[in-house]
Amino acid sequence: MATIQMTTQDFKDKVFNYDTEKDWKYQGSLPAIIDFYADWCGPCKMVAPVLEELSEEYKDRLLIYKVDTDAEQELSAVFGIRSIPTLLFIDANGEPILQPGALPKHVFKQVIEEKLFVAGEKGE
Repeated sequence: MATIQMTTQDFKDKVFNYDTEKDWKYQGSLPAIIDFYADWCGPCKMVAPVLEELSEEYKDRLLIYKVDTDAEQELSAVFGIRSIPTLLFIDANGEPILQPGALPKHVFKQVIEEKLFVAGEKGE
């Protein structure tokens, strides 16, 4: 299973429809990472193979989507994406965490294991 290219409509169908819902409600059943990127972005190109590897390592347990910020400007604006890559992590409870910047693989794995797969343990 490779990373999945996502359009604004895909996001509304599979993740959250911000046109019809006011409060965040994740529609998926698996934790997810959404990579907001652009083809011309150097750090994005460094993150891409890491995300491909992670999609294989965590297949059937985690979804990894990619959103081209140049093509999907509406969705990028909704999240206020100002720098890329920016990653949206959605945990097992559907809670979103927005993180700008390219992360090394070991940090991705730490976030996946400690934040995305841990259900019901939120410090508020």
